[in-house]
Amino acid sequence: TAEAVSDGQRRLTYGELNAAAERLASLLQAQGVGPEVRVALQLPRGVHQIIGVLGVLKAGGVYVPVDTA
Repeated sequence: TAEAVSDGQRRLTYGELNAAAERLASLLQAQGVGPEVRVALQLPRGVHQIIGVLGVLKAGGVYVPVDTA
């Protein structure tokens, strides 16, 4: 199982990353996220940020990065 992403504290394989993004996408879709719906993400760089971006895209939405500063 190849490593897909790591932030120094957490590592995910491609399968784990996909499963986490799919779970988030399902939750977002249940909240009405779909085509052309904007989702703001305020997350520091790392594994959770990648999951967030992929989850929003898998849900069909558009992610809007928000600076944590």
